[in-house]
Amino acid sequence: MTASEHIHDALHELGLNNLEAVFWDLPTPRLYEHAIRNREGHLAHKGALVVRTGHFTGRAVKDKFVVDEPASHDKVWWGTFNRPLPEDRFDAIYQRVCRYLEGQQVYVEDCLVGADSQYEKPVRVITQDAWHALFARTMFVRPVDIGRGPASDKSNTGEPEFTVIHVPHFHAMPSQDGTHSEAFVLLHMGKRIALIGGTSYAGEIKKSIFTIMNYLLPDEDVLPMHASANVGRKKGEADDVAIFFGLSGTGKTTLSSDPKRKLIGDDEHGWSDHDVFNFEGGCYAKVAKLSKEKEPMIYEATKRFGTILENVGFNVVTRRVDYDDISLTENTRAAYPIQAIPNAIYPGVAGQPSNIIMLTADAFGVLPPIAKLTPEQAMRYFLLGYTAKVAGTEAGITEPEATFSPCFGAPFMARHPKVYADMLGHKIQQQQVSCWLINTGWSGGPYGIGKRMDIDATRAMLNAALTGELDDVCYRRDDIFGLSIPQSCPGVEAQILNPASTWQDSVAYEKTARQLAEQFDSRYTDMLDEAPE
Repeated sequence: MTASEHIHDALHELGLNNLEAVFWDLPTPRLYEHAIRNREGHLAHKGALVVRTGHFTGRAVKDKFVVDEPASHDKVWWGTFNRPLPEDRFDAIYQRVCRYLEGQQVYVEDCLVGADSQYEKPVRVITQDAWHALFARTMFVRPVDIGRGPASDKSNTGEPEFTVIHVPHFHAMPSQDGTHSEAFVLLHMGKRIALIGGTSYAGEIKKSIFTIMNYLLPDEDVLPMHASANVGRKKGEADDVAIFFGLSGTGKTTLSSDPKRKLIGDDEHGWSDHDVFNFEGGCYAKVAKLSKEKEPMIYEATKRFGTILENVGFNVVTRRVDYDDISLTENTRAAYPIQAIPNAIYPGVAGQPSNIIMLTADAFGVLPPIAKLTPEQAMRYFLLGYTAKVAGTEAGITEPEATFSPCFGAPFMARHPKVYADMLGHKIQQQQVSCWLINTGWSGGPYGIGKRMDIDATRAMLNAALTGELDDVCYRRDDIFGLSIPQSCPGVEAQILNPASTWQDSVAYEKTARQLAEQFDSRYTDMLDEAPE
C-alpha cells in the first residue's frame, strides 16, 4: 500500500470522504507556502508567520465538553471544566463535520506527544488550515527528529492513539447541538477523538491533547503536570531537575528559561518512576510586552523562521512586529520549536526532580517571596492552585481577587484533582523532593499600594533554593499560613523575606493575611468534600 492510499484509508475509517486534497506531513517551508497562498497569514521580518485568530483570541472555556460514555464515565471529573455531552449529540455534530469537509482540502500531521518513548502517544491532527498544521508540527514531537526513521517513512509513528479533527470554519448550532456557543471542543475518550470547531485559536489543539494525557497517564502511574521544568548540575553531584508549577502570569516560563540551566520544557510534563519528560516539542509563550532585555532567549526565539505569532502587532508595510501592541488582545502568543532556545534539551527527558517550585502572584501582598513547604503543604497548595487577579485584567474586577485553579490547571484536569494530588504526594515522599512556594506578586501592600516583586530578587531566591544555599539557614514559622520562611538569603535584603515587615500598617497586614488564609481553608475543605473516596 502506498503512503497516499494509507492516509486515505485512515481518513475513510474516520468518515472523512470525498476530500478535494489531503496534504500529509508537509515540511515547514511548504506549510509556509500554503499558508501564505491561502491568505492565512503574513511573513514577518526575520521569518515568523503572523496570523490572526478572529473572534476567539483565547480558550473558549465554557465551550469544552467531554462526551459522557460508558468507558470514561466513572473516571471523569464532571463539573465546570468537564461538562457532559450526550453521545448522540457528539455523533450528530461529528456527522455534520464529515459532510462539511467533503470537497475541501485538509492538512494532516502525525506527531508524538511525550518525549519519553515508554509513554509517548502517537497523535494525528487533521485541520483545515495550513498554519494550524504548522502549529501542530511545531508544538508536538516530530518522529523524524528523534530517530523514528526518515521523513519519507510514513509508518514511523504507528497508528494514532488519539485523533484531533480541527474545523475552525465550521460553527455549531447551540440550540440544536447543546453547545454553549458556535465554538466547541468535544473530547470523546472512548473513541479517542477530539473534535474542535468554530475557533481559530490554536491553543485549543494543544490543550485538548493535554487534557487527554491527563486522562490517560494516571493509569500508567505517570503524573501529568501543567508545569515547566529545567535542569542544572550541582558541583560534584548528579543532575538537578526542577519543576515549576504556576498559573498564567506567575512567571513559569520566565523563571524556567534560565541561561545557567537547560530547559526541559515550558508548559506540560509527565513525572514517571524514572524521569521527568516534556509532552511537547515546542513552546507556546505569551509575548505581550516581551522585551529583549528581560527575556532575551524567548525574544530571539520568536523572531525566527518556523515561529507562529498569534495576534501580535504587525506593520504590513515594514513587516516588523510590535510586542507592545496589544490592541487585539493581551493574550498575544508565539509558538516556536523548543530547539530555538539555545540551552534546551530535545527531546526533553531528564532524571528525577530535586526541587518543586510552586509559583503564585499574590496581589494581596501577604505571602512571603519564598517559603519552604512540607510534602503535606505542597499537596495542599497543589490542590489550591492559588494566584490573584488584579484590577483591570477582567471586566468588573476593581480590587485584587483570589483565583483558585486546582493542580495549577483545572480546565485541563480530566480526573478529580485529588487523584493528581495523591500521586504528587507519593512521588515527593518517594524521591525526597524539596518543595518551595515562591511569590512573584506584590510586597509592601496589596496591588495599588505595594510594589511587584523585583524579578532579580526572585531569581536570586530561586537560585539559592536550587543550589542548596537555603539548606542551612535559619527559618521562622509564619503564624498565619504556617509556612517556613528563611531569615536570610544570599543577595536579598532580609526585610524583603518577611512580608509583614514590608507593610507600613501592621494591623492592615494581619487583617488581609487572615482573610486570605480563611479563603485558603474554605477552598481546601470544599475540594476535599468534592473528592472521590
